[in-house]
Amino acid sequence: MSLLNHSLGSLAREIPGATRVFHHYRLDYCCSGNALLSEALSERGLDAAEVIARLEALPARCDNSPNWAEAGTGELIDHILARYHEVHRQQLPELIELARRVEAVHGEHPLCPHGLADHLAEMRQELESHMQKEEQILFPMLRRGLFAPAQGPISVMRMEHNDHGQALARLLELTNHLALPADACGSWQALYAGIEELQNDLMQHIHLENNLLFSPSRHQEVQHG
Repeated sequence: MSLLNHSLGSLAREIPGATRVFHHYRLDYCCSGNALLSEALSERGLDAAEVIARLEALPARCDNSPNWAEAGTGELIDHILARYHEVHRQQLPELIELARRVEAVHGEHPLCPHGLADHLAEMRQELESHMQKEEQILFPMLRRGLFAPAQGPISVMRMEHNDHGQALARLLELTNHLALPADACGSWQALYAGIEELQNDLMQHIHLENNLLFSPSRHQEVQHG
């Protein structure tokens, strides 16, 4: 079966390194994970042969590379909490401070990202609320195997993930797709590097939840995490 007929989410789940390829081509494999690769490529006007060649050239999974699709639910939740929830709580305050500094010092620059600090602050507030709901309500339910009762909270989390995806798109608009001016200072460079890291982390975070943790097939089996 051609890769074109697979969804972005399934490819991100099954092919190690596929998410790096999707990042390169700006294909949304988290919030739009149900879209077929063929549909996503057509929408973006991308060369299907080129993208498929990149995917097929990816090396096989290393023995020591975690396969989160096969991890137990508890193990996957622990990973999400440590690798993404705690990291986002460190990333956003630093980015907000950097953005305020850049806007204050370079406000007259034609490429100054005006409004970026306020947008990041709003993202921080929304993301913190989202993560607290997962930590206090949804994740404990999933750890206990209460998948059917968790469908309501899961639906809410998926909708909020879509909001996070729109917030990331707005980040790119405000920063001219992270294009730095030739005279960008160190703070400006650090700011855009940090935003790119946040974007990659948040997309991977949402992918692990939407396409793995919330997958009905995971919870049809005996939980071993």
